[in-house]
Amino acid sequence: MSKIEHDDVTGTDTTGHEWDGIKELNTPLPRWWLYTFIASIVWALGYTVFYPAWPLMHGATPGILGYTSRGELAGTVKAAREAQKGQIDKISATSVDDIIKDPALLAFAQAGGAAAFKVNCAPCHGSGAAGSPGYPNLNDDDWLWGGQAEQIHATIQNGVRYTLNAKTRDSQMPVFGADGMLKPEQINDAANYVIQLSGGEGVDVAAATRGKQVFTENDTCVTCHGADGKGNKEFGGPNLTDKIWLYGGTVAAVKAQVSKPRHGVMPAWSARLDETTIKELTVYVYTLGGGEKAVASQ
Repeated sequence: MSKIEHDDVTGTDTTGHEWDGIKELNTPLPRWWLYTFIASIVWALGYTVFYPAWPLMHGATPGILGYTSRGELAGTVKAAREAQKGQIDKISATSVDDIIKDPALLAFAQAGGAAAFKVNCAPCHGSGAAGSPGYPNLNDDDWLWGGQAEQIHATIQNGVRYTLNAKTRDSQMPVFGADGMLKPEQINDAANYVIQLSGGEGVDVAAATRGKQVFTENDTCVTCHGADGKGNKEFGGPNLTDKIWLYGGTVAAVKAQVSKPRHGVMPAWSARLDETTIKELTVYVYTLGGGEKAVASQ
């Protein structure tokens, strides 16, 4: 049977519990702690009245203040947009070439373009825009459709081989192998010649010599890549004399591409992004390091 006793040493009563001769003191809680605990309960109950708290079948109690974290975010975004409105309006009314010439607009556009790139473009081109097989590296100075600011703008705006946009960049490499336009041995010779143009390794010199004739006598090869193999940006024809390859720079990779080419597709961002954001993306990509200066005659 429990027996409450008074402990003379501490001046505190026991709880009446005892284990192996050890008695438990019924030490009262400090008043400051007790008052704080009660205040916390009162504050918590008040919070549930003023703010969303109690779960319901299809949501929660809204609270008499009507506060939501989404509403707070919307207010923050609205304030940021209002603060940026002046610069955004200037970008909207300025050509990309003139934006690049204005240091203040350039810095603003680069920041906005970098943010838009990470959200929309990084999945294909990488967070650092270095690309990957099948996706161009945007840091170098090798451009399929031209690296001038207005050319980049047109590419981003209208896409590449994007059938839902009438102004899309469009070119198709013929299916030389599967369609029987070239024999397998001719494809092998042409692939060796193309690798030889860029100083690549593993070239069969005799095949490359024959491949030069295959290349130069084929109107499609010359039209798209040029008689010297240095490309044609009007048709999106790659430069074959450098060592920059979209699908691999080996004889086997080139043979596969000639035989049954792969055609990448980039969406027309005009259907998803506003014109100001597209301009910011243009400026960001242009200033990554490989942008080309506009030719005066143009």
